[in-house]
Amino acid sequence: MPALARTFHAPASMFDTVPYLGDILHRWRLGRSTFLAAPERGARLMNWNLELADGSIRDVVYWPEAATLENFASLRGGNPILFPFNARTFDCGDIHFWRDADGIRRPMPMHGIARQSRFELVRTDATGFAAILRPDATVREAYPFAYEFTVIYRFAATALSCELVLKNLDSRPLPWSAGHHFYFTVPWEADRTRADYRIQVPATRRLRQDKQGQLVPGPVLPVTDSLANPEWIDTLHLGLTGPTAILAPVGGRSGAIHVTLGMDKKAAPPADATFVTWSGGPDAPYYCVEPWMGPPNAAEHRVGLHYVAPGKSQSFVVEVALAT
Repeated sequence: MPALARTFHAPASMFDTVPYLGDILHRWRLGRSTFLAAPERGARLMNWNLELADGSIRDVVYWPEAATLENFASLRGGNPILFPFNARTFDCGDIHFWRDADGIRRPMPMHGIARQSRFELVRTDATGFAAILRPDATVREAYPFAYEFTVIYRFAATALSCELVLKNLDSRPLPWSAGHHFYFTVPWEADRTRADYRIQVPATRRLRQDKQGQLVPGPVLPVTDSLANPEWIDTLHLGLTGPTAILAPVGGRSGAIHVTLGMDKKAAPPADATFVTWSGGPDAPYYCVEPWMGPPNAAEHRVGLHYVAPGKSQSFVVEVALAT
């Protein structure tokens, strides 16, 4: 169990703050679950851990051992918020750029501008928080609009939801295609490997992104497969027939993770909604199941690109729940 969960697992129902590497984390305990977050640092959920019946602790959302928060945005763990665009953007084959509606080429970092930005905590209570992005000069250069971008977390005993809200304060439509980058601890049982788990994504199309940013055919995969199959890594899953992706142990053991687009598990997924499956390697202690509004580079190829009209708001909600 990583040090963060071991040190900051809460013993009873509570909401408080704790010091961590020179910063202050917010901590929630609901039922057997403890959630740790740094709302001002990219509105980042860092860790979710669960007390099991035998008193041991399971890490659900992974956080790595860290000696410093100097490169916080780049740490592989928690749930980095991807806004306004996911992953790699391109302009005419050049990476880390995008072109706005006026034809102006603008910079756009990997995974957008939120994960490395400062947020203002505007609400916190016993079940979650809301934080608003406060743009600096770098953010305004990449996304030069008038807007409010809010991240809202709601925690429960065996689940969480996260809502991304973009409010347009500008006189022109705002483009966006945002998402989440959940790092889940895998394996989460002693003496298990990835081969002891399965992945299920109800997709009819599998794509990848080429070196120029275009969408190309991906591997042919079944809806349910072994998590040890390397073909799932760095694959985009579209044409969804259902809103939920599942990480589960084989053999009917408990503890499966359900990642759902929206809060209604019976609702049809939005058109062009995308799940991404990724990991840093076959031996990495995490596996990412990432719900996105659309595939990467949406500003250029337009698949999964959404617009918020002036004076209006749009939201993107996901739920992560444990099967018990």
